[in-house]
Amino acid sequence: MIGIVATNITSPLGWTSEQNYLAVKAGHTALRNFHSWRGIKDTVTVGAFTPEQEASLLLDGFTKFESLAIRSVKEALSHSDIDVASDRTVFILSTTKGNVGELSDAGGNYSAPGVAAKKIASAVGFTTEPVTVCNACISGVTAQMLAGRLIAAGFYDTAVVCGADCLTEFTLSGFLSFKSLDPSECRPFDIDRLGLNLGEAAATVIYAADAGKDAWRFVSGEMNNDAYHLSAPSPVGDGTVRAINHTLEGFDKECLAFVSAHGTATMFNDQMESKAIASCGLSEVPVSAVKGYFGHTLGAAGVLETIISILSAEDGTVLPVRGFSEIGVSGKMNVVTSPVPTEKTAFLKIISGFGGCNGALLFTKDAGEFGGMTPEVATKVVHTVHITPSSVSVDGEELPVAMRGRELLDEIYKSHIADYPKFHKMDMLGKLVFVASELLTAREDAARENVGGEDGDRKDENRAVILFNATSSIVQDLQHIRTINDTEGFFPSPSVFLYTLPNISIGEVAIRNSYKGETSLYILPEKDNELMDKIIKASFAGSLSRSMITGWADCSGEDTFEAEMKIIEI
Repeated sequence: MIGIVATNITSPLGWTSEQNYLAVKAGHTALRNFHSWRGIKDTVTVGAFTPEQEASLLLDGFTKFESLAIRSVKEALSHSDIDVASDRTVFILSTTKGNVGELSDAGGNYSAPGVAAKKIASAVGFTTEPVTVCNACISGVTAQMLAGRLIAAGFYDTAVVCGADCLTEFTLSGFLSFKSLDPSECRPFDIDRLGLNLGEAAATVIYAADAGKDAWRFVSGEMNNDAYHLSAPSPVGDGTVRAINHTLEGFDKECLAFVSAHGTATMFNDQMESKAIASCGLSEVPVSAVKGYFGHTLGAAGVLETIISILSAEDGTVLPVRGFSEIGVSGKMNVVTSPVPTEKTAFLKIISGFGGCNGALLFTKDAGEFGGMTPEVATKVVHTVHITPSSVSVDGEELPVAMRGRELLDEIYKSHIADYPKFHKMDMLGKLVFVASELLTAREDAARENVGGEDGDRKDENRAVILFNATSSIVQDLQHIRTINDTEGFFPSPSVFLYTLPNISIGEVAIRNSYKGETSLYILPEKDNELMDKIIKASFAGSLSRSMITGWADCSGEDTFEAEMKIIEI
């Protein structure tokens, strides 16, 4: 049975999972208030390592981000006997921005997320190609879902999942631009909540195909897109509702010890979660959330919060929501205000993030297998598109183009699309993904018309969009850095920052086409068709989707890009 054999949390509250859990149980918090933090002059509250802690974490030859991840992975591995050098073991890194604190126009010590993952993997001893999940706030849940799928599909026996992110001027300024930070300690679900606090941490969980009868098991899960808005959740929480309902299908809700909520303390997310929890019949189930202890640790959050939840349930305790005093959301929910004893051994983890993505995972210590996997089925390629800086082809047919580089994408839009003004606000990666997907779906529509079908026939609400690249959102990252480099004229742009989350490009496609299936972005050190095929097959087997837009979409410069995408069906 697929289960968890070892964990670690490395955070300002401690170097082990147990230290972190005991600190949280005692009511301690990593959050500290700063009137000026590095280059940020605003008053902020963050969950940051102290200078002394940071100095002790750093490893020679590695960045802070890489050092943090390596230490967490090695500590988790020290509590297991898995063979990291085996070709049956995969390393999955979950991060929102990785080494972005090292990025500058001059280059610096920056390594793209896929390259950083390979450095981390090599330092630890992994021999297989690593996978980096870059799915905004739900990255840690996506990474665990991928681990379960790859093992259940038989591609690997063991998966080591590490979620990590560091506090940087880059991310802090971006969230400031959205006016989403509380200058004091955050207050999830509270009537006086003002926003979130950012934090930094690494968290590692090791999954194995045969974890033993006493292991905690990840038994089911669901990811989807609400196709509503790039930076705001659906007000009624329909994406989270669908994720919860599918995850709990056939499971007795009375067996849940608690719901581990995202609980960001932002106005819209907390309200959405409350509506979703009530709509799913979970109003009486205790709700816990730990952002008040660590802050929002971005790519680490889904992993860290899973581990704390496991230790909480092991201890027979439901942890309180730090900072909560009076209910400030309209959905009926049971927010825990002081430690609550429990004898139940199951919990639900829910999460949502920018780009419209939502996720839910069910964990239990009772007997049960990882569910939701169908036998491997044959896939067929329906349509293909290939875009380079000098050419465009659809289903192998070259389209006439006059422009080159970034102007080529504008030409495709004007000649073949021209009805989506948001295109002009997108970053280069977003434009590339958008025009490629539009050419694919236009060819799909034309094919249906030729056989007497209607446009509505192709609308597969559960269609997934799963893409791969190597350089994340590097072009937009540099653009955001340029907006914050002038400390005197400091004025970060929310529209610029939003597109530094590379999965936003996929969210655009979901919104445009009302796709409500899974939307995920995976970063590899380089294009690897065999590894991509494993992830695609495992994703089909583990989701509701029967069709998918997938493939490679990488943009390393304004005039250097490639999209090799396709529609596939089962």
